[in-house]
Amino acid sequence: MIEAHDLTMKYGELFAVKSLELDLEKGDVFGFIGPNGSGKTTTMRMLATLLHPTWGEAYVCGYSIYTKPREIRRVVGYMPDFFGVYDDMKVIEYLEFFAAAYRINGPARRKVCDEMLELVDLGYKREALVTSLSRGMTQRLGLARVLLHDPQVLLLDEPASGLDPRARIEIRGLLKELRGLGKTIMVSSHILPELADICNKIGIIERGELQVNADVQQVLKQVRRQTILNVGVVEKKDEAAKLLSDQADVEKVEPKDGYLVVTLKPEVAGYSQLATLLVEKGFRLSLFKEDELNLETAFMALTKGITA
Repeated sequence: MIEAHDLTMKYGELFAVKSLELDLEKGDVFGFIGPNGSGKTTTMRMLATLLHPTWGEAYVCGYSIYTKPREIRRVVGYMPDFFGVYDDMKVIEYLEFFAAAYRINGPARRKVCDEMLELVDLGYKREALVTSLSRGMTQRLGLARVLLHDPQVLLLDEPASGLDPRARIEIRGLLKELRGLGKTIMVSSHILPELADICNKIGIIERGELQVNADVQQVLKQVRRQTILNVGVVEKKDEAAKLLSDQADVEKVEPKDGYLVVTLKPEVAGYSQLATLLVEKGFRLSLFKEDELNLETAFMALTKGITA
């Protein structure tokens, strides 16, 4: 659905995006992560045919960004991080205006507008002025707008930017619904743990270069090369720590918040024998699980926070 080969945008001597390679298939939800100024927005604008690359090639739904921009705009819904609205319009008028721009006419226009309002849970605001909407409602209205022509690909630039926790949860729920509809979605965000919830692939970009492009689980494994366990025992914690430290598979044991953090040696993958050992030695386990990584940890480990 989206392919990019050596995609580059250069301003003078500055590379906003450099030699970007990308391959997203139908139904992929791609989390695009990077510091401010790293090239996320520039990449999306090139894919949406709003910016002309310095060199390189990209295809969206099989169409070249150079020769078929009009066809790409028919199959893409692009939502910028900040977008203007018409202050003197009602919510339903705003959507109908854009539906007319997409040449959706007659009864079909009102029908699709009503459906999109229901999808983004704004049906009760249909007669309200756009200026009366909160930031979260405005974002949802923007999402409804880009869905009017039923695009196959969605390019969403920071859709949860500036939203309160409740509004972020609502946007995340909407993205899950769209994923269920089979849309191919490219979404940039700084709210990293929430991306792990909805994305099957992520890309980490820094200084215009895509440092990481892989499945979420592969990225997490790349960051952590050793297995770390959280182990809790009901009593005799110091004795349990000594017992675990003496095992050949264990590199170190450290106390933390009432439980033990057990780091296994790099070549060790299995650890069930440690639980068995503790039980056989008479320890009662209250906790025994592998420590989980999240995208936030991965992002900090894989980037330096340097922008172009």
